[in-house]
Amino acid sequence: MTRSSQTIRLAAALFLLFLVQACAQSKADASTAAPTEVAASTPVAQESPSPMPTPTAETPTLTPTPTQPSATPISDVTITAVKGNLFIRRGPNMAYNPIGVLYKDTSAKIIARDVLSDWAQIQIPNSDQTGWVSVQTDYSQVKGDLKPLPEITIDEWPLPAYVRNCTHHQMYVPEIDLVIPSLFEYPENEVWIYPGTYTALDVDVNDYPEVETFTIKEGSEVELLWDGLGEKRKCP
Repeated sequence: MTRSSQTIRLAAALFLLFLVQACAQSKADASTAAPTEVAASTPVAQESPSPMPTPTAETPTLTPTPTQPSATPISDVTITAVKGNLFIRRGPNMAYNPIGVLYKDTSAKIIARDVLSDWAQIQIPNSDQTGWVSVQTDYSQVKGDLKPLPEITIDEWPLPAYVRNCTHHQMYVPEIDLVIPSLFEYPENEVWIYPGTYTALDVDVNDYPEVETFTIKEGSEVELLWDGLGEKRKCP
């Protein structure tokens, strides 16, 4: 092969190599530019994204309008004290303390009843308090039907009250027709009695003289120390 032929072949090879490099460079430039454009149009995520609020319609602020409380229905059932006064007690039993008096010929609204309908809960006249009056007595008269009224079950039991006779004579309590034995008959000389005001009479002395008027309340104890002869004793 002559020198001139070699020169021509070398020149042709260099030309082909140049063309290949040019094409490769063109492809490299195109691949670099494309990701840059895509990245520019893609949002960058935050490291600690905050929750987006849900769009809602704006609600106007309303000023509350005062309203009157609904009225509690007033019962048309009443109880009236007849023939005398009635104790109003704090619970539906004679063993509860009196908290007021329903005077003769006075009526009160009944607002509830006990389970057996033996007692009526009333609004005490001229007071914000309520109390209980027995309907199982000749001194009370109910007008209306108790059954539809609310039924109340009491879960607080009354505290017992006691009277102890420390004298050597028997004592009689006329209000409840009760004879209290003397100290000689211990322990029968101590009896349970309902709260209230009572009178003690000495039945071992002529004419049954009155020896004491006493008031007893829940959880208390009263001692009768004097007899009808004016002798004072002491309970051991």
